[in-house]
Amino acid sequence: MIKLKFFTIIGIFFIAVSANATLEIKARTAILQDFLSGEILYEKDADKSIYPASMTKIMTAIIAFELIKSGELNLDEKFLVSENAWRLSSAGYSSMFIMVGDTVSVEDLLRGIIVASGNDACVALAEGIAGTEEEFAILMTAKAKEIGMENTNFANSSGINHPENVSTVRDIMLMSNYLIKEFPNEYKYFSEMEFTWDRTGGDPITQGNRNPLLYKNFGADGIKTGYLAVERYSLASSVYRNGRRLIAVGSGFESKKDRSKESAKLLTWGLTNFDLVEISKLESPLDSLNVWQGKKDTVRVYIKSDVYKTIPKARKKFLKVTLYYTGPIQAPIKKDDILGKVKITYKSELIEEFDLLAYEEIKKLNIFSRLIKSFNYLIWGDA
Repeated sequence: MIKLKFFTIIGIFFIAVSANATLEIKARTAILQDFLSGEILYEKDADKSIYPASMTKIMTAIIAFELIKSGELNLDEKFLVSENAWRLSSAGYSSMFIMVGDTVSVEDLLRGIIVASGNDACVALAEGIAGTEEEFAILMTAKAKEIGMENTNFANSSGINHPENVSTVRDIMLMSNYLIKEFPNEYKYFSEMEFTWDRTGGDPITQGNRNPLLYKNFGADGIKTGYLAVERYSLASSVYRNGRRLIAVGSGFESKKDRSKESAKLLTWGLTNFDLVEISKLESPLDSLNVWQGKKDTVRVYIKSDVYKTIPKARKKFLKVTLYYTGPIQAPIKKDDILGKVKITYKSELIEEFDLLAYEEIKKLNIFSRLIKSFNYLIWGDA
């Protein structure tokens, strides 16, 4: 017999971009994502080509983090500073102020890149990892394609002027999401308020983080600013509050003030106009189904992924989660056997569908126990 089980959650799944009419962001291009659900809450020309400027440095850090994770690089390892790298510390660019011949640890270079936005640190790290900045940029672009950044090409490690260093705010959002998801511990560097470099031949230099949202008391913890004369001001930002994270990326802000104000406005709008609903957690049971002739009378079931939905607060209806299966389930049952389907709907519209999996193994009763069970069922109707 086909069985249905319903879970009712107050709320509504809503294609959030249709709510854009209620918000205007003063940027040429912008996007807002709910991190856990992956849903896009706002977008404005999100696939328009941009020069990502110093937001490029997010990928520079990702390449280093990947190598550290694989054991091919460690934070204490030191790289020699070349003249190429040093030149960027004395040409009016944002700098860590390293000197030719310095040997600098990977961790100091990363903090110089992430906190101080040092272009010189980018080149030193790129050359230390790949030999040349050009080879490092190839690694960056390959990684970008791997994580779905289809409209991105990196031509250098810092994002300084180069006509072939291009991306979109959607791609920068994907990159930011990947950074936070894959490197939660390393991501903490992006929330550091300042970095002090004990430089060679001079007093230590302390620089504050260039991200203006870190100085506002609303939960911002990253990510990276950018500026080029041709692109104007840009910012990839993230806020974490009450277990919920949003990621915003904007480019083409006319001023530093607009960059800060409009990014905060976008993130705040997402927090105050939408709720996040948890439907399932990876490896956590969703429910239990009846079992026939098993050593247990029920089997726990689950979805093999985290499932969240973002719900507009102003339009609450019913979001339904329904389990479809033929039951009772016949033993034996192996872990991860597909026992049915989970369908998420709003009214009659199917939003998403998942396999319903056995969370555990259920062995079959021996023949004597099965006979007793069958007899009881025939007499009493007790399955």
